[in-house]
Amino acid sequence: MTDLPVTPPPPSGPEVIRAFVRTLPSAPGVYRMLDAEGGVIYVGKARSLKSRVTNYTRPEGLPVRIQRMIAATVSMEFVRTETESEALLLEANLIKRLKPRFNVLLRDDKSFPYILIATDHEAPELTKHRGSRRRKGHYFGPFASAVAVSRTIASLQKAFLLRNCSDSFYAARTRPCLQYQIKRCAGPCTREISLEGYAELVEDARQFLSGKSDAVRGHLQADMHKAAEDLDFERAALIRDRLSALALVQSQGDATARSVEEADVFAIHHEGGQFCVQVFFFRAFQNWGNHAFRPKADDSLTDAEVLEAFIVQFYEDRTPPKLVLLSHDMSEPELIEEALSTRAGRKVRLEVPQRGEKRDLVNHALNNAREALGRQLAEGASNRTLLEGVADIFGLEEVPRRIEVYDNSHISGTNMVGAMVVAGEEGFSKKHYRTFNIKSDISAGDDFGMMREVLTRRFARLASESETDAEDEQTGMPDWPDVVFIDGGAGQMSAVRGVIAGLNLPKEVTFIGIAKGEERDAGREKFFMEGKDAFMLPHRDPVLYYVQRLRDEAHRFAIGTHRAKRKKDVVKNPLDEIEGIGPTRKRALLHHFGSAKAVARASLADLESVPTISKAMAQLVYDHFNRT
Repeated sequence: MTDLPVTPPPPSGPEVIRAFVRTLPSAPGVYRMLDAEGGVIYVGKARSLKSRVTNYTRPEGLPVRIQRMIAATVSMEFVRTETESEALLLEANLIKRLKPRFNVLLRDDKSFPYILIATDHEAPELTKHRGSRRRKGHYFGPFASAVAVSRTIASLQKAFLLRNCSDSFYAARTRPCLQYQIKRCAGPCTREISLEGYAELVEDARQFLSGKSDAVRGHLQADMHKAAEDLDFERAALIRDRLSALALVQSQGDATARSVEEADVFAIHHEGGQFCVQVFFFRAFQNWGNHAFRPKADDSLTDAEVLEAFIVQFYEDRTPPKLVLLSHDMSEPELIEEALSTRAGRKVRLEVPQRGEKRDLVNHALNNAREALGRQLAEGASNRTLLEGVADIFGLEEVPRRIEVYDNSHISGTNMVGAMVVAGEEGFSKKHYRTFNIKSDISAGDDFGMMREVLTRRFARLASESETDAEDEQTGMPDWPDVVFIDGGAGQMSAVRGVIAGLNLPKEVTFIGIAKGEERDAGREKFFMEGKDAFMLPHRDPVLYYVQRLRDEAHRFAIGTHRAKRKKDVVKNPLDEIEGIGPTRKRALLHHFGSAKAVARASLADLESVPTISKAMAQLVYDHFNRT
C-alpha cells in the first residue's frame, strides 16, 4: 500500500516575520498578522514599520499572549500611511471591522442618540436623531439613552414651544393640533406665531443646548417682568412655565459640572479577568447620561493599555468633544490627541485630572465602573449556578451556553407574530432576540402551525448559514442553541419533532415544552421532553423560577411585538396601500387635499389637478378608493 503524501503545514512564527522585515520601510503604517486560514489575528500601527515588526522576530522575553500570536502568524499585510496619527485611525477602523482575536475589542458598540434641531425647513423641527448626520441642522449630544433624549425633548417643548411633528404632518395642517392646545408648540404651521417669532424660539433653544443657559434664562425673565408690567398676565404665566421647564431640564442627571462645559469622562476598572469602561457625557455643563462598556481584552493587559485602545476605537465613528477626561495616563497622549483632533476637525485635549471638580467627575465614573463590573460578576456567577442546575435537572451533557425560548402572539389570527428570546451566562442577550411575522396561510388560532413556521425558518436558516461551533465575536454567544424551550405542551412538542425530523440538523439540540399549570398556576408547570414522561419540578426549586423567568420574558417580548404591529396597522395611512405612491406623491396629495379622507372623496378631475400626479396615477388612486 502506498502512503499518501502529507502536505506540510505552512511555515509560521519568527522566520515568516523575518522574511517581511527585509523589505519594510522605516515609515509609519499599519500591519496585519494572518493565521493559516487567512484570518486576521492582530492589527497594529507603528511609527516605523521596520522597527516595530523587527521586535516580533525575537519573541523571547515578550508576554505569553504576544508569543502565541507570533507562533500563529503565517503571513502579514501592510499599509503605509503619511503620519502616525493616520495610522492610529486606520488601525482603529480595521480592528472594529475585522475583530482580530489578539486585539482589544470594543464590544456592545452602540450608536448614541442626539437631539437635532433640523434647519432644512421653514419651521425647524426638534427631534431625536441616531446614525449618520446627513440632515442639515444643529446636533446636540450624545445622550446615553433614548429615554433621556425623549425626556429632554418633552421638557424643551414646554420651554421653547418647538414643533416635533413630521414635515408632511406640518404641511397638511389647517388648524393647530393638540400640541398647540397643551402649550407644547407655538403653532407655526397655521401661523399662530410668525416664522420670525418662531426663529427666535429656535435660536433660544440652540443657545440653551449650547451651554448659554444663563443668557437664555435672563432673556426670559426680562420678558416675563415686562409682560407683568404691561398687565399681560397670561403671557407672563406662559413664560413662567417655560422657565420652570428649563429648570427641569437642568436638574436632570445625577451629576452636574460647574467648570466643565463639554467633555467625555472615561474610567476603567479590571476585576476577575474582565474590564469595564464607564463613559459619562457632559454637554452644556450638564450630565447627559452614562454607559458601561465591557471591552474584550487579554487579562495580561494593563488598565491603561486597554483604555488607550478602547478610546481610539470609541471615536472611530464618533465626533470627540473638546476635552476627554481619563482615569489613567496614556502611553502616547500626544499621538491620540492629534488623531482625535484630526477626527473632530478642531483641537481635542486629553487630561488625567489630579484634583478639583474634574477629578471628582473621574472618581464618580470610576466608582460606577467598579459597581457595574461587580454587578456583572455577581450576576454571572448566579447565572452560571442556574445553568448548571438546568443541565442537571434536564439531563444535559454540558452546561448550556445559549438557551432560546419561543412564544407566539395574535388576536383571532390577526397580526400573528412569533418571538425568540436568548439567554446565557450573562443573562438575557437582547441583541440576539428575533421576531417572525407569520407568512403562511394559517387558520386563526393555529398555534401549532405558527410554531412549525417559526422553528422551520429559524433552524433552516441557522443550518445553512452558521457552523455548529460559530459564535458572536463581540459577545461570545454561540450561534447554535444548546436548549430550546417551547411555550406549550404535548401538542407543541409534536409539532417541534416534525420540524426537526425534516431538517436533519447538524447539531443535537434539546427541545423542552413548558405547559402552564392547572388554572395557569405558576409553579405547577409540566415539562415535556423527547423520550421522557411529563414531569414537574419542586415548587421552590430555583431552576423552576429561572425557567419561569425565561418563559415570561418570551411572552412579554411576543406580546410587545404583536401590539406594536397591531398599532402600526391601526395608524397606517390608506395611501401607503397604493402601489406607486411614494413619499413625494403622498406628500403632494396630502398637501393638496389636507388628509387621506379628503383624497378618498376626491373626484378624478381633482386628482389630476395635483402637481406631480399624472393622469394614470390619478386613475390608480381613484380606482383604489372607488372599487365596486
